[in-house]
Amino acid sequence: MKKLLAVLLCSTMVIGMLTACGSSSSEPAAEPAAEEEAAPAEEAEAEAEAEPAAEPADGEVYVMKVGHDHTTTSPFHICMQEFETNLEEASGGRIDVEIYPGQQLGSAREMIEMTQMGTLEATLLPTAKFGGFDQRLNLADMPFLASSEEDFLELMNGEIGQEAMDSLPEIGIKGLAYFGEGYKYITNNVKPITKPDDLKGLKIRTMEAPIIMAMFEAWGANPVPIDFSEVYNSLQQGVVDGEENPLLSIHDMKFYEVQKYMTIDTHAYLSYFFSVSNSWFESLPADLQDCVVEQVEVAKNRCRELMEEYNAGYLKTIEESGTEVYTLSEEETAAFKEAVQPVYEEFRDTIGGDLLDRAVAKAEELAADN
Repeated sequence: MKKLLAVLLCSTMVIGMLTACGSSSSEPAAEPAAEEEAAPAEEAEAEAEAEPAAEPADGEVYVMKVGHDHTTTSPFHICMQEFETNLEEASGGRIDVEIYPGQQLGSAREMIEMTQMGTLEATLLPTAKFGGFDQRLNLADMPFLASSEEDFLELMNGEIGQEAMDSLPEIGIKGLAYFGEGYKYITNNVKPITKPDDLKGLKIRTMEAPIIMAMFEAWGANPVPIDFSEVYNSLQQGVVDGEENPLLSIHDMKFYEVQKYMTIDTHAYLSYFFSVSNSWFESLPADLQDCVVEQVEVAKNRCRELMEEYNAGYLKTIEESGTEVYTLSEEETAAFKEAVQPVYEEFRDTIGGDLLDRAVAKAEELAADN
């Protein structure tokens, strides 16, 4: 809407200048093509009825650019569009939100570094991408950390998850919330994966995250870190045999087009981390800081709702594409879980033994309550 209003204003000024100065040609200016320039009747009517945005009382407008790595059709982008509308309205126009999807601003690492420097105000990226910046955030990547999606998100958005991100301001970042995408499923082009031994020798694309790579090594696979934007081509060209991702990524990035098999299991959950530039956040008046925190919470819950709505459709598309889908039984899942127990000991000191122990205890407590 802002861009359209700017274009209309610019057009009006140009027409006014031409009228005032006259024209050396007797030919009238051509009308713009209706299908390219003219707004639909409904949109034009809505614009005519819309109230102009109120100007901030103090005249100060804070720009908030938000970068993420999903497509424009994903629940993440939809909830970020709603976040833009909600935050601008809640702030009375004092915060101007701009959303940049699909790694438009660079890779995950580049966007995180931009946030550190204060050249990007916010990101919504996989929590695993932050593990190299603060080791305690690797907690979210631990295999079989919680027994359900609900337990995982309650754990990470509670005291344990808050403690894991408490030191981020020291490196220029402030964490606000963990968003849920879903359990990661394993796809490949070689054979159905029903037991750990089936992964032996397979080249599996993973994020560049030590715990995720160690997990696949424990199963005998060869993890290969490849940037998200390059995964499809790598699968298609046989650079790797398979990958792991939630249904959203497998669907929207069309990995199922170049993968024959998919295993549904609960080996690890993919959470997304909403972070802001600490220097930018601290520059905001206190009431706007509260406003941002509140609207991120709204967006987190909305994203979860959208994911639940979309996942059934994603799975149906994948199955109908011809990809063979296999769901692990409890006994089969137990074999995968047992094989990765050494990962907990390997990364105990990296994450912090006390934090890891309390996370495991909390997860067991949540499981017992369900």
